[in-house]
Parts: sequence; C-alpha cells; structure tokens
Amino acid sequence: MKFNLIDKVESITDERIVAVQYVSLAEEYLADHFPTFPVLPGVMMLEAVTQAAAWLMHHRSGFAKSFAVLKEAKNVKYGSFVAPGNFLRVEVEWNKQTDAGASFKASGVVNDKQALQARIELAYFNLADKMPELA
Repeated sequence: MKFNLIDKVESITDERIVAVQYVSLAEEYLADHFPTFPVLPGVMMLEAVTQAAAWLMHHRSGFAKSFAVLKEAKNVKYGSFVAPGNFLRVEVEWNKQTDAGASFKASGVVNDKQALQARIELAYFNLADKMPELA
C-alpha cells in the first residue's frame, strides 16, 4: 500500500522544499501505534521527508525520471511525538548529486519542536533502464 504523506508544498526551489503532512486520527496506521497513545510512527516521518526529497528531485530535473526511492538513511534522530490534530512540517535541502541520485539534509518539526532529523540518499531512475524487459 502506498501512503501519500505530503499534503501541501509550501515552497520549492532547486535547493530546498518545505512541505506539510497533516496527521488525522482517521489514519489507519494510528489504530495500532499506539492504541492508547496514537502518534505518527517514526518510519512514516522518514517516508514524509523521502517523499518531499523526491518532489525536489523531480522539480530539479523536470520529471526526467520516473522513480525516486530511498537508498540510505543516516544519522536519523527522533524528538517530539506528532499526535493526531498536529502537522509535521518537513524541510529538505539538496546536498549533492550522487552516482545513484542525490543526497539531502532533512528535518521535521511539530509545534516548533524537532520531531525528526536525518541525512538521506535517494536513487533516481527509470524502471525501463533497470528492467528493459518491462519496457
């Protein structure tokens, strides 16, 4: 199942994207995380910054390739919880081009408190280049 975790792009340039993910109690993954204290799972926060970074890659390249996927996450640090009714504001900055795609510095803030900080690398490719038999 695919989750679209970017609800709004506040700003985007070739170097940086600022986006928002609104967290609602209606999200199905909150039913189990945690039943008496629902909060946005850390892996979903990481996915939100990954999706924002993918938008930044597409913006920079004019959607030149079809896939942007997380290749590596480093120095991931979690802080404040993101509870339903709040929103996660993510900021992703372009760091550098890599052989596979690009690397980024990412952070997420909730209620002016750090919720996530990470360095991520995305691979950027066309599926037909990886698997020509599917073209």
